[in-house]
Amino acid sequence: MRIIEHADLSRSNTLGLPGRVRILARVDSEDDLRAVLTSVSARNLPLNVLGGGSNIVLAGDVPGLMVQMAIPGIRVLSDDGREVIVEAGAGENWHAFTQRTLAMGLGGLENLSLIPGTVGAAPVQNIGAYGVELKDVMHSLTAFDRVAGRFVEFAAADCAFAYRDSLFKSGQPGRHVISRVRFRLSRQPLLHMDYGDIRQALSARHVQRPTAADVSRAVIAIRQSKLPDPAQLGNAGSFFKNPVVPTAEAEALKARHPGLVAYAQPAGAHPEGSKLAAGWLIEQAGWKGLQRGPVGVHDRQALVLVHRGGGTGAELLRLAADIRASVLATFGVVLEQEPVILGQ
Repeated sequence: MRIIEHADLSRSNTLGLPGRVRILARVDSEDDLRAVLTSVSARNLPLNVLGGGSNIVLAGDVPGLMVQMAIPGIRVLSDDGREVIVEAGAGENWHAFTQRTLAMGLGGLENLSLIPGTVGAAPVQNIGAYGVELKDVMHSLTAFDRVAGRFVEFAAADCAFAYRDSLFKSGQPGRHVISRVRFRLSRQPLLHMDYGDIRQALSARHVQRPTAADVSRAVIAIRQSKLPDPAQLGNAGSFFKNPVVPTAEAEALKARHPGLVAYAQPAGAHPEGSKLAAGWLIEQAGWKGLQRGPVGVHDRQALVLVHRGGGTGAELLRLAADIRASVLATFGVVLEQEPVILGQ
């Protein structure tokens, strides 16, 4: 375990925003995690957990303790010839993990390829893309319960998963720190290809009988065509959630705006209704490609806010607030921010 005081976080967040944290603890094992979270000093400090830094906005310096998850490891726990339970440490890179499972001949994570971040952060956000969410493939996880002072197990059904939400994000924020996650994958996957441009991307590659790996390659190509590489241009991916509104409201919006992009939520989804494409709303409100000094809106995907260097979290958050106000005035729809704000 490595402890750093007044640690610089500017290279630890994909937006590249400036900020420091009072104490940064990098943990490589569950023993390290238990030790740092049960220490006398840690009990009285505000706590934040850092994965890949792809879902945070640094608004300034961060007080208290930040635990950087670096717990490694990927292993197969069970395999009945059809279904395989695979476990990964919270510090594993998410995209690398998806590619590892595909190389093992396992399907289930292909639609979630190229999502930035770590395995441990994935359940917190209930990450999702192209018709698949983490809750659809997660089996269970292990987390340290700061109240009970011990590691506990959660089945997927215990995690209160919702659209871009979970028990760990809004139900009991800060109580549990995830150390390991297990996934239910398949040797005969059911492919999800009807969301977005997946079928079109497969057709462009002349793929007639796609495999899970083919779907993954299509998803990667689509994401690369629309989303900037954080190594080249600071960003946190999708900055706003796609809002879900009652079906009647979506139909009324379509009547006024015939080009509105909307998808009916599947039966049993929470929340119910129709999911609107936030990027379309932002673009139609006139923000796509707009630059405001060191921050701006990406010119290929209006859902992505970018930082070109030299800016601050405050500047980015002012831009986000103006976009929300504009979309509300234009469409009567409230946008909710995805990244978590840290610092002051």
